[in-house]
Amino acid sequence: MPTFEVPGAELAVALSDEGGHPVVQLHGLTSSRARDRVLNLDLGRGLSGTRLLRYDARGHGLSTGRKVPEDYQWQSLADDLLRLLDHWFPGERVHGVGPSMGTGTLLNAASREPDRFTGLTVMVPPTAWETRAAQAANYRVAAALIESVGVEAFLATTRGATPPPATIGAQDTVPDVADALLPSLFRGAALSDLPAPEAVARIDVPTTILAWVDDPGHPLSTAESLAALLPQATLTVARTPGDVETWPNILSQDVARRG
Repeated sequence: MPTFEVPGAELAVALSDEGGHPVVQLHGLTSSRARDRVLNLDLGRGLSGTRLLRYDARGHGLSTGRKVPEDYQWQSLADDLLRLLDHWFPGERVHGVGPSMGTGTLLNAASREPDRFTGLTVMVPPTAWETRAAQAANYRVAAALIESVGVEAFLATTRGATPPPATIGAQDTVPDVADALLPSLFRGAALSDLPAPEAVARIDVPTTILAWVDDPGHPLSTAESLAALLPQATLTVARTPGDVETWPNILSQDVARRG
């Protein structure tokens, strides 16, 4: 399994090289390449004729990590992403795709180096700005709960929550993260936010925003704010699992149009 070393971690990476435009695919908090495939969020499965780089973020999946919350801030994950792009696609502009934490990572990277991207396909944008404080508090509570009662007892408290309508029928999964690292990941997420609105407004590349309804952790308000801020944004909202099934094709169209 190829790995790529970054400060404090080794990232598990995979390149599907079919020639063509470079694409980098990210995943969400506590997920991984493998778990996103189970959750039907692996949009890259619909791509052909590209050079698709997938990787597990530090502390997730098959990548290593430290018990350092700051390592898992989106700004730090954006550093990792830019290092990966320097190594795998030096001097090239890349299309980026990813959900939730992946969206946060991409937007932090693109706000710093917009010329690195030909376009973005951001999925289920997370809480941001005015909605972030309450979610950050939830993450800190989760971290403390895991440390006091353990991961299994923490997960038991999350079962029974009403899933977003677009995910009904999805397979049950658990975090693809080592138990010992989970509190640090949650605390890192609590320290994170999207770039300031004025920085987002300077990301002048074609951006598709794929959102869904009735998910407090990924509120439609963030997607709508991004659609208003980003100069070249298109917003698509899923209300059923069938709507989400169209997302890989949307990514394929995005890459073909911007490649």
